[in-house]
Amino acid sequence: MATQLDHYRLLGRSGLRVAPLCLGTMTFGVPAQWGCDAAEAGKILDHYLDGGGNFIDTANFYAGGESERIVGQLAQGRREQLVIATKYSLTLRPGDPNASGNQRKNMVQSVENSLRRLQTDYIDLLYLHVWDACTPVEEILRSFDDLVRAGKVLYIGISDSPAWQASRMQAIAELRGWSPLVALQIPYNLTERTVERDLIPMAREMGMGVLPWSPLAGGVLSGKYSEKDLESASGAGLGGLNSRKAINLATGRLSQRTLAIASTLQEVARDIGSSSAQVALAWTLLNGAVTSTIIGVRNFAQLTDNLAALAIEFTDAQIAELDAASRVELGFPHDMLNSPVAHGMFGGVTVEKPVR
Repeated sequence: MATQLDHYRLLGRSGLRVAPLCLGTMTFGVPAQWGCDAAEAGKILDHYLDGGGNFIDTANFYAGGESERIVGQLAQGRREQLVIATKYSLTLRPGDPNASGNQRKNMVQSVENSLRRLQTDYIDLLYLHVWDACTPVEEILRSFDDLVRAGKVLYIGISDSPAWQASRMQAIAELRGWSPLVALQIPYNLTERTVERDLIPMAREMGMGVLPWSPLAGGVLSGKYSEKDLESASGAGLGGLNSRKAINLATGRLSQRTLAIASTLQEVARDIGSSSAQVALAWTLLNGAVTSTIIGVRNFAQLTDNLAALAIEFTDAQIAELDAASRVELGFPHDMLNSPVAHGMFGGVTVEKPVR
């Protein structure tokens, strides 16, 4: 269904209003072949805000802190209208054991440093960036809650973590009256749908708005790659990740399977009269659990193209075509629970499931 940038949505089980496309700033402050300088970032942000956008995503780790610094500079004079999200977990001081991870010390010192770089006295949304599998969840949750009570953070979220841990954390927060998680940031696109197995259903059930990152699969869904790009796969080891293509090959984003999905996407895009990138972005918003999709652009032209995704309307046939090309097996127990075998629990009676 078509929408507009200034048709705001509630983030998870909260009252925070955010735009359906979130401006990702991982490219801010990165060298030209990867990102953009402060001047281009300013043009990008101005146009996004002029269209009604209000949601900015960054992280302390991006560009070694330069992304936060640029966002902070550009936010001056209009801070109150922005919803600024940032993240902690990844290190900016290699070798210091307490300058990374999910623990209280790193969280607190990361927030203090982010506040200075962002030139603000509060963060709208703070994410745990990456699960460290070390820190007790009670320590994480209590530290989050202390920062919220201190007014330094307004809302909290989680990114790149197991579904069972995020669900467990939400249940503990609810039982203890601590600040709940309102956002889940995960990779989600036509080539990466495994999150539909547990992460997305968990978020819907537990009151977290889903924010997809890498909705274009590192550019694979923009149509920029072809079969010829697979020929260099053998030389794309971890020692030679000096280009976006090399990274996509090494991580499996660029493969025979993903190129086949991109080809189907191109056909649907031609039918609609839009770019492949626009259709890929619009597809993520079809999922009712998705609150806002994060767009990562490095120039003004990419931004204007991406924003046009909000005007796309799919036919049922087009949705079915994209689904057939990209669907993944849900696996156990989901396949069993959706099979005729599981229907025996209702004894022939039709029971309508609640809408969430």
